[in-house]
Amino acid sequence: MSTREFSFVGKPGPKVDGLAKCMGLTKYADDLSLPRMAYGKLLRSSEAHARIVALDTSAAEALPGVYAVLTGEALPTQFGIMPVSQDELTLATHKVRYVGDPVAAVAAIDEETAEAACELIKVEYQPLPSVFSIAKALAPVQHAQDRIHEDFGQGGNIHKVVALEFGDTVAGFRQADHIAEDLFFYEGNTHLPMEQHSVLAQYEANGKLTVWSATQTPHYLHRALGVVLDIPMSRMRVIAPPVGGGFGGKDDPFSHELAAAKLAMITGRPVKITLTREEVFYAHRGRHPTLMWIKTGWKRDGTIAAMHCKSYLDGGAHGSYGPASIYYTGALQTSTYQVPAYKFEGVRVFTNKPPCGPKRGHGTPQARYAVEIHLDKVARQLGLNPAELRRRNLIEPHSVTVNWLEITTCGLRECLEKVSKSSGFNEKHGRLPEGQGVGLAVGAYICGAGLPIYWNALPHSEVQLKVDRSGTVTAYSGAIDIGQGSDTVLATIVAEVLGLRPGEIHLVTADTDLTPIDLGSYASRVTMMMGNAALQAARRMRDKLLAPVSRQLGLAAEQLVMKNGRVYDRDNPQQGVSFLETVQLAEAEQGPLTSVGSYTPPPKLGDYKGSGVGPSPAYSYSACVAQVHCDRETGEVRVEKIWLAHDIGQAINETLVIGQVEGGVYMGLGEALMEEYPFRTKLGTHKIPSMLDYKSPTAKDMPPVETILVKEYEERGPFGAKEVGQGPLLVVMPAVANAVYDALGVRIDELPLTAEKVLQALEKQAKGGLGRVGPKELPPFEFPAAIRVEPPEESP
Repeated sequence: MSTREFSFVGKPGPKVDGLAKCMGLTKYADDLSLPRMAYGKLLRSSEAHARIVALDTSAAEALPGVYAVLTGEALPTQFGIMPVSQDELTLATHKVRYVGDPVAAVAAIDEETAEAACELIKVEYQPLPSVFSIAKALAPVQHAQDRIHEDFGQGGNIHKVVALEFGDTVAGFRQADHIAEDLFFYEGNTHLPMEQHSVLAQYEANGKLTVWSATQTPHYLHRALGVVLDIPMSRMRVIAPPVGGGFGGKDDPFSHELAAAKLAMITGRPVKITLTREEVFYAHRGRHPTLMWIKTGWKRDGTIAAMHCKSYLDGGAHGSYGPASIYYTGALQTSTYQVPAYKFEGVRVFTNKPPCGPKRGHGTPQARYAVEIHLDKVARQLGLNPAELRRRNLIEPHSVTVNWLEITTCGLRECLEKVSKSSGFNEKHGRLPEGQGVGLAVGAYICGAGLPIYWNALPHSEVQLKVDRSGTVTAYSGAIDIGQGSDTVLATIVAEVLGLRPGEIHLVTADTDLTPIDLGSYASRVTMMMGNAALQAARRMRDKLLAPVSRQLGLAAEQLVMKNGRVYDRDNPQQGVSFLETVQLAEAEQGPLTSVGSYTPPPKLGDYKGSGVGPSPAYSYSACVAQVHCDRETGEVRVEKIWLAHDIGQAINETLVIGQVEGGVYMGLGEALMEEYPFRTKLGTHKIPSMLDYKSPTAKDMPPVETILVKEYEERGPFGAKEVGQGPLLVVMPAVANAVYDALGVRIDELPLTAEKVLQALEKQAKGGLGRVGPKELPPFEFPAAIRVEPPEESP
């Protein structure tokens, strides 16, 4: 179906919630207030790794205005977002594992009193050896009690080890005519949402707990509250107000949410906890610092013979999404290129830093950065244009990768061709004046994970529709809008099917009492999964509405059109009835008008351990060209323009799609050039826990972005749509790094690509060296023998 046949799908338009946000009328979590409300604060550890010898709260409890003081003994149950990551406590009991680890919680008459009470709590610590690097975390631990987690992980400070092989890589490298090997490091960074984390909890007289929280995953928070508080989920209600930016940073259940709920139960008052900006830096769950090694074998014609990748992830103090993160650093390499033999080894370690988790792209930006720079180097070694080398190896549509990922539609070839042509990449590459250069990268991302976080056979997303005799259409969905526009997607899909305007669809979202299940806003899943559920519910409602009109007009339902608030004859538009009349006819015949829709992804192909990470209903594709100007005197890198082509399948709202592409570029430039998450290793404190000091791009740093939408209609997507929330980010960092090489002839094989590193590389170049800045060696660690997984014999 072409875009011309749609009324709203594929066309530009405003967000349904845009006006309220622009006028400052949207109520975020911290805007909420209830009568008799108390304010909560968390006391956080000042030690990076230590035993709690004594904890005295008496002075805090005696302070006037304090309603309750909570310690870890009141909430002894461990929690975590994944079933295999149940390693966190709401409040630390016997030890702390990073500076910022919550130790106690206070509820008081106001924030100032709560802060004063926290300062009165006396904690005696016995310091333990601290670990702040991947290399140190991999080293043997002298005493078991010095481990960050004594009873969690795979020994020492190793959280998880992965070793998988698909096909015969030994034979592949043996048959290769050229072998290349590289080392890369990607520094950690954080989400930096405009909205801080905030929660408000109320325990009612009837024993019902209600929690309003700035969360991306109200369903998973609902589950965690039930486990930690030991309350049936039916006695709890979680409501997620609109979220003012998440990017993965509000995916996990957090201590402040659990503590606020418990304090509300103890005091009988509503309790609100809003984190300070500094606390948000310590809550973190941002990008894993990752050390990567990659080795590839190539045939004379420039095609890949074998690939071997290793990833070393600094996970911080807790598991979080780590078990999935480590697999993601290896799973998607094969989604862009035809790799006949592939080996992946990965290890995630615990360190005494805030836990790392899912930041936009979740585990894939690090690996994509490494692969795309590596391919750029190989192209030079083989004497090929970087675009041509990629073109010769692109994955084919409707194929199965060596690691059992089912590729459906793939517009990557068209993305590569269009972005190369639009930017003039082939004409500019290696030919621009000194200090200017262009770089290229391609990437892919999932349209939702194939499996839920906890195993079940239930739908991943559900939508309900209700139409009443006034003509009001209400859509109910558990999906939460975190700024990406999911409310607009929901309204647009329902409106398109029922012949109304998106603004006419009433929405009730992210309320576990009122809305059906949606697993959350993560993994670029919402448009694919909630969208399909909405489409199914809307089509079922359409069938209910058309049946009585069909009988009244004496026309087949297939002959009727729902558009512009009417139902009419396709061949004679004058013959028809209004939407309101249609609704009343249907209700008179059928009673209350409701419909439901749900979505469950297709089954994954692989059955090996770890095969649940990587499969997706479909994959989106991107190609990016960056043009930079570099100053040899100062090392400054200025990005002059970005061209980015993205395989969207079919845009639901073109304005939102372009905005998501530009947002991905903005975040990618920050990670490429300036964003980092550094710590003082003697103290374990964050060096720059404020928006003043943590460098992120401003409007002055943002270059022009030319967005090119490739519309490779995806049968599995709603109206053919695919994701755009995370995929465009992945290609920006390597494109910029490759452009710097084209401009100066130096390689910066670690991010962020700062002016200091450029000057270091230029200095090495001037002395006759390679002009490279990056990691020099891997830490000593022996991976177990890889599990050999043979590729599927044929495509499905």
